[in-house]
Amino acid sequence: MVSVKEKIAYGLGDTASNIIFQTVMMFLMLYYTDVVGLSPAVVGTMFLAVRIFDAVTDPLMGNLADKTHTRWGHFRPYLLWLALPFAIISILAFTTPDLEGTDKIIYAFSTYTLLMVAYTAINIPYCALGGVLTADAKERVTIQSYRFVFGMLGGVIVAGCTMPMVEYFGQGDNAKGYQLTMTAMSILGLVLFLLCFLGTKERIQQPKEQNIPFAKSIQALVKNDQWRTLCIAAFFLLTGQVLRLTLAVYYVKYYLGREDLITLFMTLGVVASMIGCAVAQPLAARFCKIKAYISLQLIAATICGFSYFIGSEQLVLAFAAFILWKFFLDMATPLLWAKMADTIDYGHELTGLRITGLVYSGVIFFIKMGVAVGGAIAGWLLSFYSYQADVTQTMSTQQGILLSFTVLPALGSLFVAYTMKKYTLTNQVVENIQSKLTTVNNTKV
Repeated sequence: MVSVKEKIAYGLGDTASNIIFQTVMMFLMLYYTDVVGLSPAVVGTMFLAVRIFDAVTDPLMGNLADKTHTRWGHFRPYLLWLALPFAIISILAFTTPDLEGTDKIIYAFSTYTLLMVAYTAINIPYCALGGVLTADAKERVTIQSYRFVFGMLGGVIVAGCTMPMVEYFGQGDNAKGYQLTMTAMSILGLVLFLLCFLGTKERIQQPKEQNIPFAKSIQALVKNDQWRTLCIAAFFLLTGQVLRLTLAVYYVKYYLGREDLITLFMTLGVVASMIGCAVAQPLAARFCKIKAYISLQLIAATICGFSYFIGSEQLVLAFAAFILWKFFLDMATPLLWAKMADTIDYGHELTGLRITGLVYSGVIFFIKMGVAVGGAIAGWLLSFYSYQADVTQTMSTQQGILLSFTVLPALGSLFVAYTMKKYTLTNQVVENIQSKLTTVNNTKV
């Protein structure tokens, strides 16, 4: 059994990660368009290009982590080594130097690329760490529930504090406000990563005789059909989710016409996510986690689709729909990440190779591709609907924001639900696989 103290320590690592990840999803588009002054089309294209490059580095980082051997384990040392560089780069990404034209685009492109690479380098080992804390399938759901509750705490900090801190630090200068806000958040993230490093322990080790070429590891990974199913689901999930979250601030500011409610809207959504993640463990204990996951995606899709019919004057209904969407969608999140650990066991039995870091990094590759496509689509759609920063939008632009915020993300969840029908690793199947692996390991000894 993993102690509550260690589960909390592991969760604090996701608090740190989400301080950056949620800032990127919620506010980076708005920062680039309304503070830096870049066009939505340029930002959308930049998001796609950088995130594709970043996603390609994920398997390389996963393979590197698998081959890392230190007295602290395979994955924990990266939290120690990279916490400070990650904090510094995060500040640079939200710094606006006195540049014009192309130079401004180059700076944004360069710092955003560095930010995503740094995020990969620290987040891939962190995610893989969750797969080596325990071999118990039910405990894995619990660990991931703790992780995402604390991860959403990072989201609460971002949603609830970003705009007030920007205003407080900037005193009318939003560029300065964003820079100082990110400085404060990065310092907090640095401390939390170190606490995660100090409070966790790796218990599941790679087979000692395992030292295989990268190409052979990739071949073993591709053979894992259950892993492939998770990858496809993760891509559609994040495409729809990022599209909706990116446009959330535009929806409140320009469709609902209540810029003053952005912070409350985003904060309540993240609080709902925290509660949803906390409910995931008892849900998984009572129901088949595969059927539960599919059902939650269908509920999320229904709520998204219904939101299209909410009028701009129906504030309470708009808030309620967003809160419920976040609650049900993120109730499914710990279930998805627990499944990743299960596919490691499945792949180990199928191929004889245990490639923990590569499995996680492979799924995260598709997650980031979803983030890339979702963010890019958001920028392109804003440009297509003739969005102009800080002015009253035309009726067609408002309707475009509404359609993109509601119907399109609903399609993403529907695709996820359909894809997950091919996933077959129930708790009983995973327990049988682990029993076989234990028998094989004992025979070798």
